[in-house]
Parts: sequence; structure tokens; C-alpha cells
Amino acid sequence: MPIKASEFIQNSDGSVYHLNLLPEHLADTVITVGDPDRVARVTRHFDKIEFKVSKREFHTQTGIYKGKRISVISTGIGPDNIDIVINELDALVNIDFKTRELKEKTKSLDIIRIGTTGSIQEEIPVDSFLISESAIGFDGLLHFYESEHIQNLEFTEAFIKHLNWFKKKASPYVVDGSKSLINRLESSNIHKGVTGTNIGFYGPQGRILRLALQDNEMNDKLSSFSFENKKITNLEMETSAIYGLSKLMGHHAISMNAIIANRPAGTFSKNPKKTVEDLIAYTLESLIK
Repeated sequence: MPIKASEFIQNSDGSVYHLNLLPEHLADTVITVGDPDRVARVTRHFDKIEFKVSKREFHTQTGIYKGKRISVISTGIGPDNIDIVINELDALVNIDFKTRELKEKTKSLDIIRIGTTGSIQEEIPVDSFLISESAIGFDGLLHFYESEHIQNLEFTEAFIKHLNWFKKKASPYVVDGSKSLINRLESSNIHKGVTGTNIGFYGPQGRILRLALQDNEMNDKLSSFSFENKKITNLEMETSAIYGLSKLMGHHAISMNAIIANRPAGTFSKNPKKTVEDLIAYTLESLIK
């Protein structure tokens, strides 16, 4: 049965609504970045760029890197944007754009986030890299989907108890990253950890400018929490949504983090662009191994 036009929205050229892409524009390996300007910083390493399109904050370039076809897409910031991007990426490979029906055989994408983050563990210094083995979301997005079967509910329960989680905040959720992508992208020089995904940059990440926080000790509680020897290592704004939606849809996802701030030490990278550039180069080379 065809999906209604109000639910699966296509542009006049048949492309998917927000990303403005047709299925042939998308590679099986997708790199996501938050900043639209970072798309070109990734694809400048490519041997060839075969397609470009931009709509709002969603910029896409698809090309070839050392024989591997890769798409690079900017998501903008936040879990709400991730909801758009992952759903539309999935539609590009698992919905027939002519009949508007689900395909009988589903396809999996490799989705790799390359982004910046702040460490909440003092031993993880600025300008280092971190792979998110798991992510804990404070945004509530995944609870709009039938998703408890992919969540680590014991981790979540222990976390809520440790932080004395304020009941008016969205309930946290924990999802693991792709083990196959972790194995491909890990190295002895890269930290691993549990990434906290926030719904905002200031108050939700414990920053105080002019507004008081509901819990002044939140970041201290976050950094002291441990479950089965796993600690929350860093904070950003996309990873848990990427992991949750990707796992629900059968895609493989991993988040590669450039540490540009250390919150306990109060330090910030002196050259964050170089740190991100180094992470881009490392990730691209790891993907062709």
C-alpha cells in the first residue's frame, strides 16, 4: 500500500523533501557532519565529486575516495535534525520512490558521524579522538518510536538513580554503536567511551551564563557515574539519535569525536580546525581498509 503524500513527502522532481536527494545520489557509506561548511572539508580529499546539492542546512556531496563511493551530508545541530536526516536516508534506500511502497528487501547503510565534542573526564585531553561505543540520550527523541527492545534499560535505570534525575526532564535512553564499525575505526591511539547527547548547548550541558540551572551538580554526577565499568566521557548533541534511529532501521552507525574542550580542566583547543581535519583524514583512511 503506498505511503500517503503527507507522510512521505517528495519534491516536484521526486526527491525526498528535506535532503533534496534521489536514491541514485546516495552512496552506501554516509558521513554526517553538523556544519554545512565541513562537507567540503571532507570531500576535498576525494578523487572525484559526482554530485552536489544544498537545501537549508542539509548540504550533500557524493564522490569517490580511493575507489570507495561516499556521501557526505551536513545535519545541522541537534536530535530534531537527526530525526529528519536518518529517516530520509532510510527512505532513499528502503522506499520505492515511484510506487511509494516499502521495498521487500531492506538495505543497510554505514553511517559515520564526524563531529566535535567536549570531554567531561579530565584524563581525556583536548585534541584527542574518541569513538562512542554507546550513547545516552537526554533528548527524548527515541521515546516517540517503539524502541525499548534496542535500549540498555539497566544502564538507564542505574543512571537515573545516580543522578536523581529530575522527573520533568525527558527520560534518558542508552543505545550501542555498531560493533563492526567500531572494529574498523578503532586504534590504540583513540579513546572509547559513552557519549551523552544533549538537547541544548548551554543549560542542558551544565553551562552557566546568566541563567540558573535546575541541577548545578549535573556534570559532576555525569562524570562520576559508572555502569559495568563504563563511564560517560563526553557531551554533544547528535550521537544518541543517530544510534537509536539507525539501530531501529537496521543501519550501522558510529560516532567519531574530536575532543575540542575539556570541561573539568576548563580548557579549549588552540587549533580545533586542525583537530577536526586530522579526524577527517583518519576516518577516511580507516574506511578504505
